[in-house]
This record gives sequence, structure tokens and C-alpha cells, in this order.
Amino acid sequence: EPLTILQHIMLGINTHINLDLGLAASAVMQGKQISDIENDFNIVNNILGNIVNEMQDRLSRVSPLLFLLDIAGKNSDEEIINFSLGKARAFSWYNANLLWGLGVGHQDDAIRQMDLAVLRLGEFIKSPKSTLINYTLKFIGKFEEKNVVAVISKLRKD
Repeated sequence: EPLTILQHIMLGINTHINLDLGLAASAVMQGKQISDIENDFNIVNNILGNIVNEMQDRLSRVSPLLFLLDIAGKNSDEEIINFSLGKARAFSWYNANLLWGLGVGHQDDAIRQMDLAVLRLGEFIKSPKSTLINYTLKFIGKFEEKNVVAVISKLRKD
């Protein structure tokens, strides 16, 4: 089943925030106090929350029926995305602290568990449990721009 552009974006965000960010923050702060970067970490969370509407506006250029997701989700998709981003960033901060506390050479089991959590969330993004959301995504996908170069170009333009 082909995925919508939104699903592709969410899959990338999932991996980046829920796995890569915690790994990177932990690695960068080894030998230092990880709490020194918590404020910056939270500022980025706020910035991500503020770009949700802009992201949706840009997506509408390549996915003209994306608004149907608002209807299917009872106009709560922005809140869901914001909540998901906030929850993912909080989880990422927890993971960064966990890995930092374990230290280099003692992180393998924790990283495997994080990887599995990202995989499970990715499976949910790919195939939502809601039948209505699933059908809505399939319908939206039928009318999306299919040319990857055109998609990237249209998402970039202001």
C-alpha cells in the first residue's frame, strides 16, 4: 500500500526524534552535565510545535485533500501532531538521560529497546488502527503529487 506524503514525513520525524536525537544528545554530553542542554532541548520542542500549521500549508500544495484528515480526526489532527511531537521530544529527553547515565559501552540493550519502540510507532504511522483514518489516508493518497522532485520543490517554496 503506498503511503501518503504526510506518513512519509511522520516516519522520518519518528526516527529522528525518538531515536537519533536521544543518541546524539547523550553522545555529545558524555563527560559533561546533560542537564546543561535541557533548556535548548525544550526550545527546539516549542519551535517544532509552532511549525505544524506551516507544514500543513506546504503539504496542501502536494496533497490537496489533506484537509479531509481534519474532518476524519474531528479537527484535532494539529493537536494530535503537537501532542505527538511534544511526547516524542519528552521521550527523547528521557532516552538521552538514560543513555548518558548508562555511559559508553553499556547502552546496547537500551538502544535496542528504543529501536523497537520506534519500529512499533512506525508501524502505527504506516497502518493506523482507525479504519476511518486508514481509508481517509488511502483516498488522500490517490490525489497527491507523485513526482518526488516536484514534491520536494513544492514543499520548499514559500
